Amino acid sequence: MSFQNKVKFALWAYPETLKDVEVHYKHDNCKSQSEFIEKAIKFYIGYLDEEKSVNYISPMITETVKAQIKGTEQRLARLLFKVAVELGKLSHMTAAINDVDDETLRSLHAMCVNEVRKINGIIDYEDAVEYQKE
Repeated sequence: MSFQNKVKFALWAYPETLKDVEVHYKHDNCKSQSEFIEKAIKFYIGYLDEEKSVNYISPMITETVKAQIKGTEQRLARLLFKVAVELGKLSHMTAAINDVDDETLRSLHAMCVNEVRKINGIIDYEDAVEYQKE
């Protein structure tokens, strides 16, 4: 843009604002206070336009994240179902092979609940084998 295209107009501003312009325009690599004020106006207009974009984009981002979470929930639910089926098969095979009385079954249940709480649900088969050997 050339200087010939510029328009001169009256600017009403508080003395503190003009003092801030005077102090800061050189730090922003502006040649004049007018250039600094023009950059500030363009920055503010960009900020206002961006605010409109955020209002448009924000719901789109929210919907995308919700869709991703829903897909993840569905995949986890399918995997948990498969794990539950496998665990059920193991439990039935173990019950068929071993003759376990009710008292032993209750104490085993209590021990497993406490162990899972202690290890925060991270089950290690090797640790269980080692425990059973003791």
